[in-house]
Amino acid sequence: MPGARGLVLGALCLLGALGRPPAGRREVSMHFNPGWNDSSVNLLHVQAVDANSTLHYVWSSLGVPAVLLLYTENEHSTLHINWPQLLSPDPAGAIWVEPPSSVLHASAVVFTKLFEYDGANASGPARALFYPPYDLAAFSWDSVNRTLNHTALTAAFRGTGPPGTFHNGSIAFQVTAYEESSRDRRLPGLLHTANSSKLEFVMDGVAPRGNSSRFVLEMVMVEGPGRHRRLESARSIDDEYTPTIFEMVQLVSEPQGTHAGPGFLQWKTTAYGAREAKRENGIRCRYSPLQAVNGTLLGPSIAHAYFGKDVGGLAAINISFGGEDGEIYASTGYLSWSVLLGFGTPPEDAFSPLVVAIMAVALGTPVVLLVAGAIVVLFFQKKRYSEYEPIN
Repeated sequence: MPGARGLVLGALCLLGALGRPPAGRREVSMHFNPGWNDSSVNLLHVQAVDANSTLHYVWSSLGVPAVLLLYTENEHSTLHINWPQLLSPDPAGAIWVEPPSSVLHASAVVFTKLFEYDGANASGPARALFYPPYDLAAFSWDSVNRTLNHTALTAAFRGTGPPGTFHNGSIAFQVTAYEESSRDRRLPGLLHTANSSKLEFVMDGVAPRGNSSRFVLEMVMVEGPGRHRRLESARSIDDEYTPTIFEMVQLVSEPQGTHAGPGFLQWKTTAYGAREAKRENGIRCRYSPLQAVNGTLLGPSIAHAYFGKDVGGLAAINISFGGEDGEIYASTGYLSWSVLLGFGTPPEDAFSPLVVAIMAVALGTPVVLLVAGAIVVLFFQKKRYSEYEPIN
């Protein structure tokens, strides 16, 4: 019967809709070493699904620590890993997505080195005396499975340097995934969407090699073909969410010739020198211009596993921590810096209703007083002329 058939189809459509996340929200799941039982290997697959697309974030400390970011126009796309090949000296092609045609954006961020320099008599890293760098590929990493929290959607890659370095200190890459748009309660109070994740870089107890040491994190960007990068600085008069910080920086990767949206990294120009981030323990954060990298990316890493061994089209950026306030790390032995990674248009801060109300009162009060004063003046002038009687 046509009526019964319509009711069945309507019910099936309703059930399908109920099984999908609401608009603006994603169903997020985290998988440690999917398809592999050796916990000494660190790979975390974060999958975020909505009604029309799937985001795949692949975090790993294999070789050089890195994250692979994949945007697919398919809510059923799946990530595949050839583990024997991934763990071999040549991991090219060990990670792929099915169906391949669903991938609209593919990029990677590789964290290559940690630099340390003497900032006593230098205005910045460009003219400073550098110590031998820490190669993050040589670090030992704890099992991320120990820190994996499926409820809070968080995990941490914690690493220590080669013997004789760091003096029992460690660095960590702490990952947070999001199901919907909101704002972090902890400083720097980044605004995020369901299309982004947060990375927090942490140094804890790393012994400086000088009395005025500053640190620099080197990141290398890997992109698929046909994309254009730009580094932007956005300044605001509002520091409501991050007190004393008026600059937001974002590295945007735009597609050329496709309808895929941009990918981005976004951060505020501050780090913090305590576990409980406060305005008073803020540490100035600088960034270098984006520099093209000649040659191929040294590896191996999960970037090679997806893009191949001859990874090209590279660009590097350095994030330095400390300036005139760099002594905060020397006194606390702790540093944290947060950055968003995601897809689409980067989130943009706007004035909160409270700030808008304050501005309205501040700007509106003089106008009200002027108007009221003009009315009073006109009233008395009119009254004075109305009381005048001509002489017969």
